Amino acid sequence: METSIVDSLKAKDLAAQLFLDIVRGFVNYDERIVEKLFEVFDVQLANIEKVMCQSEMNESRFDMAQKLVEQYILKLIESGSYMTAVTLLEHFSIRQFDKSFLLNMIESKQFKAAEKWATCIGKPMLCVLVHEYIDRIMLKNAKEVMLKNNFQQEFPDLYHRYKEGSIKKLAEKGCWDIAEARTKGNRQLIEYLVYLAMEAGYSEKVDELCDQYSLEAFSNVKMPEPTLRYLRLDELAVEDIIWVDQVDVLHSATYHIEEVGVAGLDCEWKPSYVKGGEENKVSIMQLASGKMVFILDLIKLFEDVPDVLDECLTRIFQSPKILKLGYAFIYDARHLADSYGVLNCFNHYQMLLDIQQVFKEQGGGLSGLTQKILGVGLNKTRRNSNWEQRPLTPNQLEYAAIDAAVLLHIFDHVRNHSQTADGERFGIVEWKSFVRPHVDNIKKSKKGHQ
Repeated sequence: METSIVDSLKAKDLAAQLFLDIVRGFVNYDERIVEKLFEVFDVQLANIEKVMCQSEMNESRFDMAQKLVEQYILKLIESGSYMTAVTLLEHFSIRQFDKSFLLNMIESKQFKAAEKWATCIGKPMLCVLVHEYIDRIMLKNAKEVMLKNNFQQEFPDLYHRYKEGSIKKLAEKGCWDIAEARTKGNRQLIEYLVYLAMEAGYSEKVDELCDQYSLEAFSNVKMPEPTLRYLRLDELAVEDIIWVDQVDVLHSATYHIEEVGVAGLDCEWKPSYVKGGEENKVSIMQLASGKMVFILDLIKLFEDVPDVLDECLTRIFQSPKILKLGYAFIYDARHLADSYGVLNCFNHYQMLLDIQQVFKEQGGGLSGLTQKILGVGLNKTRRNSNWEQRPLTPNQLEYAAIDAAVLLHIFDHVRNHSQTADGERFGIVEWKSFVRPHVDNIKKSKKGHQ
């Protein structure tokens, strides 16, 4: 034990000697070495004082070591090496600088050094830092310092703006339930969420929030015209959406698709908002064929008539006479197999054409592709809504139907080599080469819904 302590003291003295040689210009060095010296060996002023006495062979005062360190720090600041300077200021508990030092670091864009020094000085200087960020419209930096130091009460307006920004990002992603949870019942934030829903044309969410939180002021407000036009169901020549949760309707849907020979496929499920948690099982499956879209309530059909469901979908999915159209459908197929693993129908597909593979270079997902080909995109507002509620809202039904039916129209454009919406002509798209005659051994996917 005594040997270990002696060795540790010797190491500190050697580190202090190296620092002294660096300050005196005897050693070429990288500034990070200086930081590591103090971090690893915990060199104190007493150690520097000791080696100064030994090298100069005379009595020396303690303040000589501090003066040497302070002079070195000043040189670092003059050269713009703020982080190293702040590291030494913190290590030796030197507090001789004021607000102007903080401003110099901000103006030099040394934000990490500024925050490190303000943290060392304490809460008043951290508040000064946040105010400076706000005044300079550096709200991201201000929010980070506020949240890291729990200054929500000191900066209520900034915190409110942060919450609004967080809610807006979630709404833009279609995560309305998470956005609502993040409001924690705050009336101002709830009203802001209603405004976002109105802006997005999400009328049922507006009604739901107004009813739940008694927002009478919004009840008679006219919904604004959407800033973007989205594809409507009537533009796809769909005449009927048929809800399938009974055996006779399931049989009718199967016969219809077998007669037509082409079907657009899509699935929806309730999003899981638990990070790292299991996804919810697939709730509905859309089968679009001809002028009809069948929406299968998989949860109910699986509970009531699993054998009939398995037999009917096997006739569709494993038929070489029916072309199945999907968009990134392999991920839906994997989630179907994981949701209903005891059914054979979701373990094998024949004649599957993934539209995404035909247009690999196209960005923006299915909506972007629809915009390119049909001249108008898809409204994805309801993508992350609750697909397990029954009955589904009319808007949910329309959303689900469009996602499947639009695949048929995109396929028609590909097959006929027609023009895109902006007049660009397709080359001859060899779509047949993208048809997968057999897709077997479907396994679970960890990727989300496309």
